Amino acid sequence: MFRFWQRRRIPLAWLLLTRQPLRLLVAIAGISFAGILMFMQLGFRDGLFDASVTVHRLFDADLVLMSPRSMSSISMSGFPRRRLVQSMAHKDVEGITPVNWNFLLWRNPETLITRSILTLGFEPADSLFLDPELSVKSKALNIRGRVLFDKRSRSEFGPVEEWYTNGKIVETELAGKRVRVAGLVSLGPSFGADGNLITSRETFLELLPSTPPGSIEIGLVRINKNSNPESVARSLNQNLPQDVKVFTKNEFIEFEKNYWRSSTSIGFIFSLGAAMGFIVGCVIVYQILYSDVSDHLPEYATLMAMGYRIDNLLGVVAREGIFLAILGYIPAYISGQILYALVRNSTRLPVAMDTQRASLVFILILLMCMASASLAMRRLIDADPAEIF
Repeated sequence: MFRFWQRRRIPLAWLLLTRQPLRLLVAIAGISFAGILMFMQLGFRDGLFDASVTVHRLFDADLVLMSPRSMSSISMSGFPRRRLVQSMAHKDVEGITPVNWNFLLWRNPETLITRSILTLGFEPADSLFLDPELSVKSKALNIRGRVLFDKRSRSEFGPVEEWYTNGKIVETELAGKRVRVAGLVSLGPSFGADGNLITSRETFLELLPSTPPGSIEIGLVRINKNSNPESVARSLNQNLPQDVKVFTKNEFIEFEKNYWRSSTSIGFIFSLGAAMGFIVGCVIVYQILYSDVSDHLPEYATLMAMGYRIDNLLGVVAREGIFLAILGYIPAYISGQILYALVRNSTRLPVAMDTQRASLVFILILLMCMASASLAMRRLIDADPAEIF
């Protein structure tokens, strides 16, 4: 029994932290605030990037043809439809879908206020999205002037879902021409588009007569299951004229994300916000640990006089930093989950907690606390036991 107590270590770091509960709560609150700020800034940044490719992910395609002049989903250029037909000559290509893509003015059927909405035009007999229900709903688009409305569009477009579900005929103007909602789909808004519509190419060309009949903005290509999308894309890029570019679906998604990363200040702004949260947390933790070390200098000096090495005492401060990191991260993580749910419900942006972001924020909080502990240790290293006593 004596040997057990002899080997038992006193949790000095924990006792020093909990000796003043109010100071500990302030430290945890400060670290949690910094963690929440980092969670929200990084969550908004990644959520906006993911939101920019909401529609892109849903396409039933292995490859995507696009004009090299297209910059992003909000700045699409057309290319000849025959390039998509020419891709059918490749032995691995199984099917194609020509798609028109543009923003048209939608008139709210209730308030009569117009708002830009992303409109996709395709052949109703072709495959457009991975959702199998769309093939059934798209049959209604064979009638001119019919559209499918995205029920996840923002409320500014009007109570379309409510009216349609209740059996009310929903008619309004799109690009100054009369259209009727023939069904509902579930796509979701993106960073570039607050709402979405699907219609036939015939209706699309009537709504936007300035579009040449032989021109499209997107070409979807489906290949054999055993084929490699990268190699087929390389082959098509070599064989097709220079007025079209072939992407794999993943490259198409990354192309859109890279536009928002590099051509806008979104990434920089939110990354800067996360960095500011990190700096604020460092200042708070440093003040707490510095005050704790200063208040307990006589105790540390006594331990040094008893034979404790300086590295043992520095380890105590380091363990305090680890304890603070863990205690501050838990409420930050829980609050982040709650705030993410609130943002999703309010804005319908795909902001969600994932393992990568949760791990990144924990590592940042741990670094924040350990860096602050390292700075606070200087107070202990510079202390002269003779002066303290």
